[in-house]
Amino acid sequence: MAIALALVAAALPGASLAQEAEASPAEEEPAADTGSIIVTGFRASLQSAIAQKRSAEQVVESLSAEDIGKLPDASIAESIARLPGLTSQRVSGRSNSIAIRGFAPDFSTTLLNGREQTSTGDNRAVEYDQYPSEVVSSVNVYKTPMASLVGQGLSGTVDMRTIRPLDAGKRIVTVGARGSYTDLGKLNAGSDDLGYRANAMYVDQFANDTIGIALGASYINEPYQIQEFNSWGYADTPEGDKVIGGSKSYVTSTKLKRLGLNGTLQWQPTPNLTTTLDAFYSNFKDDQIKRGIELPLYWDPDTVTLAPGATVEDGMVTAGTFNGVKGVVRNDVFQRHAKLYSFGWNTKWEGDNGWNAFVDVSYSKTDRNELNVESTAGTGRNTVGATDAIGFSSGRKGTTFTHGLDYGDYDLIQLTSPQGWGGTQIAPDGTAILNGQDGYYNDRKIKDELWQFRAEVEHEFEDGPLHSLQAGWNYTNRSKSLVPEEYFLGLAANTDGLTSLVLPAEYRKGTTDLKYLGLGSVISYDPLELVRDGIYNRVANPYGDVVVKSYAIRERIMTAYVQGNLDADVGSAHLTGNFGVQANWTDQNSRGATAVLLDPPTNPNGSANVGSLTRNESTDYLDVLPSVNLSLRFPGDFVVRFAAAREIIRPRLDDMRASESFEYSFVALPTGEEIAAVTGRSGNPDLRPWRANALDLTFEKYFAGKGYVAAQFFWKELKSYIYNQDVVVPTDSLALQPPGNGIPISDTAVINVPINGKGGKLYGVEVATTLPFDAFVSALEGFGVTGSVAYTKTKIQPSPGEEPSALPGYSKWVANGTAYFEKAGFNARGSVRYRSTFIGEVSGFAANRQRRRAAAETIIDAQIGYDFQPGSALEGLSLYVQGQNLTDEPFVTTNPGDNREVIDYQTYGRRFLAGFTYKF
Repeated sequence: MAIALALVAAALPGASLAQEAEASPAEEEPAADTGSIIVTGFRASLQSAIAQKRSAEQVVESLSAEDIGKLPDASIAESIARLPGLTSQRVSGRSNSIAIRGFAPDFSTTLLNGREQTSTGDNRAVEYDQYPSEVVSSVNVYKTPMASLVGQGLSGTVDMRTIRPLDAGKRIVTVGARGSYTDLGKLNAGSDDLGYRANAMYVDQFANDTIGIALGASYINEPYQIQEFNSWGYADTPEGDKVIGGSKSYVTSTKLKRLGLNGTLQWQPTPNLTTTLDAFYSNFKDDQIKRGIELPLYWDPDTVTLAPGATVEDGMVTAGTFNGVKGVVRNDVFQRHAKLYSFGWNTKWEGDNGWNAFVDVSYSKTDRNELNVESTAGTGRNTVGATDAIGFSSGRKGTTFTHGLDYGDYDLIQLTSPQGWGGTQIAPDGTAILNGQDGYYNDRKIKDELWQFRAEVEHEFEDGPLHSLQAGWNYTNRSKSLVPEEYFLGLAANTDGLTSLVLPAEYRKGTTDLKYLGLGSVISYDPLELVRDGIYNRVANPYGDVVVKSYAIRERIMTAYVQGNLDADVGSAHLTGNFGVQANWTDQNSRGATAVLLDPPTNPNGSANVGSLTRNESTDYLDVLPSVNLSLRFPGDFVVRFAAAREIIRPRLDDMRASESFEYSFVALPTGEEIAAVTGRSGNPDLRPWRANALDLTFEKYFAGKGYVAAQFFWKELKSYIYNQDVVVPTDSLALQPPGNGIPISDTAVINVPINGKGGKLYGVEVATTLPFDAFVSALEGFGVTGSVAYTKTKIQPSPGEEPSALPGYSKWVANGTAYFEKAGFNARGSVRYRSTFIGEVSGFAANRQRRRAAAETIIDAQIGYDFQPGSALEGLSLYVQGQNLTDEPFVTTNPGDNREVIDYQTYGRRFLAGFTYKF
C-alpha cells in the first residue's frame, strides 16, 4: 500500500508534522471536512499538518499522508528519524531503530493502529525494517503520555496507522516501483549493486459507503554493500603506548527481501456503529555474506612480534610491521529471517446521547530464525604453515595493511583452523575435530507472541469544563522465548587424519578484493554449501555457556484507567487537555537453565557443564501512573502546553531471563585443603521497570496559516535505572551441583546480575519550525525550509562510576533540516540529518549485543521529482530521483577517551534511486 509518509519523510528531515493524537486502537481521524485523508502537494501537506499540530492535546510529532504512493524510504525508521528530538542508528547502511529524546530504543514502544506489537529483536523495541513505509498512512509520536494511551513508553510512544477505507471516502488505486543502485559496486562474488521495489494499493467503498476495504502490498529486493574495518582493540606496549591488538575486517554484501501485506475491512451498518478488521503480514529476509581476514597481531605474543622502528605519535603506535602473523581468512554467513503476523478487530459505538464505547481484540506474533555460520581458512593448521609480515598504518579511518602472502591462492589458503582456536572438540560419538574448530554454526530461534484485549466507555457532557470522561480496561498476555542451537564445524576429512583441505573447485566463487584494507584478494566460498554437502561436520556444542542462553518469558499485564478531557474558556484564552490515572498490575514469569562450569577443565575445550537444571521464577507488582496534558490557546495563534506524568518502560526481556551460569575456581586454603569459590552470571526474573517523573513545557507560535515556530522543554527524573552489578549471595540459596572429589563449596558467591539501581535526571529543549517563504515575500512562492534542533543533557549514570554521556542512545545534539521548492508539479528537496556522538548497540560474537561509542554523523539526502498536473494526459503519474547518503558518511566507533583507537569504520556508499507512482 503506497501511502506517502510523505516525501515529507523521504527527504524531509525536521518536518514537525503533528496531528491530533488518538489513543483508541484502530481509529483514524479525517484530515479534512470531506473525510478524506489524502493531502495533495507537499506544501498543502505541511499546512494541514501545522493545523493539526495546533489543535493537538499532547506533545506529539506526526507524519501524515502527502500523496498516495510517494515514499522512497526503505522503512518507517528513516521517516520517523527526521522528526524533532528523534534520531536513528544505522545498521548495515539503513535505519532500523529509533532513539527519542536521548534514550535508546529500549525506552520507547511502538504500536500499530494503537495496538502493541511483537518484535523481531531480542527485546521489546520494534525493528522498523519489518514495516514497509508504503503500508502506513500516518505516524504519531507521543512524547507525553495520557491515561488512555495503553502500551506507552518512557521516552515516547510511536503509533503507526494504516488507512481507514471509509474515511478515505473514494476509490483509490495506486501502483509504484523504483530501482536502486549502490555505488560501492558488487563487493562479493554473486552479490548485486542493483535492486528494485514495487508496491500497490486499492481502497474502495461499497453498499452506499457502509463497507470499506483497503488492500496493500509492498515487495522489496535491494542489495546493500559494506566495507568494514574492525579492530579487536588496542594493547599496551611495555613503553606505555597503544597499538592495535588484532583486526577482523570484512566486505559484506546484504540482500534484503521483504514482502509486506496489509488489509483493512470496515463495516458501518448504522452511523453510530463501526467495526474494523485489520491484518498485517511481513516476511523479512536479510541474507549476508561476509568475506575478509582476521589478523592476530600484538595480542598473539606466541608467534607475532612488533618489529623495531615503529612510528609512535602521542602515545599511539601509528605505523610499523608485525612479523610472524598467521592470518585467518574468513567466509561467514549471517541470515536473519522473520515472519510477523498482526491481526486486530475493533468495534466502536458513537451514541447520539453522549455515550461512546469500543472493544478491541488484537494478536501479534513473530517467528524469527537467526543463523550465523563462521568458517576459517589459512596456510595450515595451528603451528603448521607459512606466516606473514604485516605492515600497518593506523589513523582516524582505522588501520590499513601491507602483506606478503597471496590470500587469494586456493593452493596456499586451505580450509583449516589456522590458529587452533577452540582446542580439540570431541563429538558425542567420539569423533575428534583435531587441534581446533574449523568454524562455528549458531542457529537462534526466537518466538514472540502477544494477545491484547481492550474495552472503553466514554460519556460526553454538554456543559462545564469537563468535556468527557473515559474509563477503560486492557489485558495483555505476552510470551517470548529463545532456543539456541550451536555446533562446532570440523572438516570431515579429519576422520582420515587430514588436518587441512584444498577447497574443491566446484565450491570456489573466485576471489574477493580487500584493496580498501591493503590486503589484496581472499579466496571465496559459501560455507553453507560446505555444511550441506558434508565437507564440514556439525558437532553439537554441549557446554553450559550454550544452554544458559535460552529463556522463556511470560508477562501478563492488567491495565485500568480513567481520563477526563477538558474544554473551557479561561479569560481570553481557551483551555483544552486531559487528566487521568492508569494502573498496571504486572505478573511476570521466567524460565531458564542453570549450568555449572568447572575450572580447571575436565575436557579439552576448557570448560565443562557438570549440571543443568530448569529454573522457574515469578513475581508481580503494581504501577500507578497519573498524567495531565494542558493546552492554553491564546489569541494570535499562540499556544502554551504543559504536561506532567509518571512514566515507565518495562525491563529488557532478555535481562529478565532465569538462566544462570556458575563457575568453580579451586582455591588452596592455608591448611592445604581446597575450596570451590563460586562466581557467575544470571538474569533477574524479579526486575522492575525503569520509572520516571516527567514534565513538559511547550511554546508554539503559528502565523499566516502556513508556518510555525515551537520550543519544547522537557525534564525527566528516573527513579531507577537497570544495570549489571556484582552481588554477593549465600551459596546455599543457589542450585549448585557438587564440584566432586569431596571439595566443599564456599559460603558465598559473587554473581553478576541486572538490578534496579539508582537513576538520575535528563532534560533538554527542542526547537522546530516550518517557514514557507511566500508567507513573507509572495515572489518566493514554493520555496521554504523546515527543520529542528534538539539539545539534551543527561546526569544519568548507566552504571556506577560511568560517565553520564555513556547513556545508551544519548546524543547531546540532534538536528534535522530541509530546504524545498514545489510549484507547478516540480519539486526539489535537500535534507540533512545530524546527531552527535552516542553509545550505539551492535551485534557481536554469537549475536550477543555489544555497546560501543559511535562518532557523530551527518547524513545528506536529496530528491527531485515531477507530478503531472490535472488536464495532462499523464495526470496521476509522479516521477522522482533520489540520492541517499550523498557524502558517503561512515559509521565509526572508537574506544572511550581516544578517537584514534578506532574499533569500527564502516562505509556504506551512496545510494541512488529512481521511481514512479501512478494514482488512478
